[in-house]
Amino acid sequence: MADILLSGMQPTGETGRLHLGNYEGALKNWVKLQNGGKYDMYCCIVDWHFLTSGYNETEGLKNSVKELAIDYLSAGLDPTKSAIFVQSEVKEHAELHLLFSMITPTSWLERVPSYKEKADELGLDSYGFLGYPLLQAADILVYQANAVPVGKDQLPHIELTREVARRFNYIYGDLFPEPDGLLTPFAVVRGTDGRKMSKSYGNDIKMADSDEDTTAKLKKMFTDPEKLRKGDPGRPEICPVYSLHQIYNANHEEVIEPCKSGKLGCVDCKMNLAENLNKAMMPVRQKRVEIEKDIDKVRSMLKDGADRARAKASQTMSEVRKAMKIDW
Repeated sequence: MADILLSGMQPTGETGRLHLGNYEGALKNWVKLQNGGKYDMYCCIVDWHFLTSGYNETEGLKNSVKELAIDYLSAGLDPTKSAIFVQSEVKEHAELHLLFSMITPTSWLERVPSYKEKADELGLDSYGFLGYPLLQAADILVYQANAVPVGKDQLPHIELTREVARRFNYIYGDLFPEPDGLLTPFAVVRGTDGRKMSKSYGNDIKMADSDEDTTAKLKKMFTDPEKLRKGDPGRPEICPVYSLHQIYNANHEEVIEPCKSGKLGCVDCKMNLAENLNKAMMPVRQKRVEIEKDIDKVRSMLKDGADRARAKASQTMSEVRKAMKIDW
């Protein structure tokens, strides 16, 4: 019997479309895990989590969900191998979140590192924001998942999930596994301003961007601040452009010496990167174009995924209610 894996992303930003950081840091790994045959995969679009900060910006949410679903498919997620669905279409997530909230100390939620960080950064102060790590735990445990692919910054959320599972099992009897975090083999993808690529920073390159848009963004990308013109020696080890060469240019080491000697100017370096990056993303972008021709098929895929997810989640909740002796 295959282990169960849960993964998910928020439909954030103006369009919901994912960027290269999402693709390289998560989606490519999900596809690899999906095709490895070891896991029964549930891939969620977590629209309720979007409401944590976007509760007053819901006009474009449906379109963002659709765009995110297209990105999932264009990256290679296969609806015949993975249940791809929208979180709010499986109400059992909310029911388990409610029941977990009855047994989880508030102090457990307040100590999650991202709570204070995001509270200060985004000015959030709501019950839903405090409880979003618990909703994440419900997202995972409603499928009795054994594993969750995450970056290092998400490990505290996985540990909270393990604690909640442990507490439930102690009170009501063994039901939930304590899921492991599967660390993604991933270096942070740098954005056009040198920081971590992020929609909120406005420094991202979308998976769906055209070749022209990608090239235009790369032309404006930050480089080594001490390399002001061709002829100046560069430091590729600190240059955001070179960090992308390492991902998209199989011959990236050939950039090092010309950059350090000043023979390679930043404009030519960026054009070389643009050519390689666009070539690497061509299959994904071509697949997106084909998927966009049949949006009804995308909606049907999400409905089928929700049906499959709901079947498993419903089974779990029947077991939860029985364990808690509230199965009227």
